Amino acid sequence: MADIHIEDFYQDCARILLKLYSYFPRKGDIYVDEIIGDFELDEFGIPSARHLACFSCMLWLADESYLRYHDQSRQDGLGQAVLAERAFLALARPVELPIEPLENLPASVALQQGTLAHQLRTALEQHNSLALQRLLQGMFGKQSG
Repeated sequence: MADIHIEDFYQDCARILLKLYSYFPRKGDIYVDEIIGDFELDEFGIPSARHLACFSCMLWLADESYLRYHDQSRQDGLGQAVLAERAFLALARPVELPIEPLENLPASVALQQGTLAHQLRTALEQHNSLALQRLLQGMFGKQSG
């Protein structure tokens, strides 16, 4: 049985981190619907399980010191969020095993395309969930302990 919720978790992590990376070092608000799109509330006004999972991913990244934020907007997002140092450094650092070969590129292009941020963007664009999982496990694994 496939663990779809774990695949969603990795996609959410990548999108959240990349969103914050795109305007680093500025603080900004980040909302669930920016990450996964709009999900309807149920008949009782409760957000969908998918919505809550994405919001929980944001909180997990904060709990694990990958981002900081000032406040929560109910279960819709985080206010004044910014990448923590460890996430910024990881996203700006080249990965050991890039998705695509970088040998035939100019050095400056290879350096930029080899970063974790670029590799995560590529994996998302290619819908490559295995590469996304490998890249994020590498990031999380190197920074634990």
